[in-house]
Amino acid sequence: MKESDEIGNCLTGDLVAAARNRLATLAHRTPVMRSATTDALVGKRVYFKMENQQKTGSFKFRGASFKLMQLSDEQLERGVIAASAGNHAQGVANAAAKLNVRATIFMPEKTPAAKVNATRAYGAEVVLTGESFQEAYDASMKRQIQTGAEYIHPFDDYDVMAGQGTIATEMLQQEDRIDTILVPVGGGGLISGIAAAAKHMSRHVKVIGVQSAGASAMYQSYYHNRVKQLDQVSTIAEGIAVKKPGERTLPLINEYVDDIVTVTDEEIASAIVYMLERNKTLLEGAGAAALAALFAHGSHIKSEHCGIIVSGGNMDISTLPMIQRLSKKWHHSA
Repeated sequence: MKESDEIGNCLTGDLVAAARNRLATLAHRTPVMRSATTDALVGKRVYFKMENQQKTGSFKFRGASFKLMQLSDEQLERGVIAASAGNHAQGVANAAAKLNVRATIFMPEKTPAAKVNATRAYGAEVVLTGESFQEAYDASMKRQIQTGAEYIHPFDDYDVMAGQGTIATEMLQQEDRIDTILVPVGGGGLISGIAAAAKHMSRHVKVIGVQSAGASAMYQSYYHNRVKQLDQVSTIAEGIAVKKPGERTLPLINEYVDDIVTVTDEEIASAIVYMLERNKTLLEGAGAAALAALFAHGSHIKSEHCGIIVSGGNMDISTLPMIQRLSKKWHHSA
């Protein structure tokens, strides 16, 4: 075990438990969905944790809400600022609206219109800038220095991670037979929280991260044991298109996560189409990554009761024809 003492002081099972208590009346306790068709296809019992049914359509509401609840009145008065590819933006905007706090969100220029409009609808000021999360993040940091607003990081913050970790405590209470959890990974906040919470509840639960092959910064960092920054990212899963993993999340992932795998855009598209056709459920690219990994790597994943984190469903509907084409391409090559 590496750096356990330092880690133990920052993201503990107790902090996740505190988040669980604080969020009990605020966040939805999302359902765990079963699918006999999926079980038969992969030869495992599969449990979908439907965070696409969370408030704002993604798990991000949990972390943002818990973080804001930890701030003092004086901090809240200065307002909050964040950068996001979309879902964190809506999570922060909604959490801020509930606490009557001013929010400014920086988003990449290519962010789907649905996510931009939803963020504005929650009352936040939206600034569109840069081609990826990294550029939007840099711009937001400059604004933060100018205004003194409280920065709400989408993943590299222990309170945010603890909020996301409540997904695992809920899921394992809903279905205690789960032996493996597949989790989409961008900057690593979701998987850090889930892994810390899951291992706190049972050391035997395996946690496997899933990245898009076109945005595999965490995958590379995990296997090289140091932060690797990418020059560019390219994936339909814009929610996990992060060029550089978190400084705080990487040690946690090295400590608690059992493996990280990658999936192609074609595999992600195929998982989106599958869930839409078979289970009448809309997943965004990032939300379909864990299922894509189960289909692509299932034979290597030793699990009888496999949990899948469906992290979000905020998809730009206009991209569906392109997703369908990518999915067909995958079926032809498979």
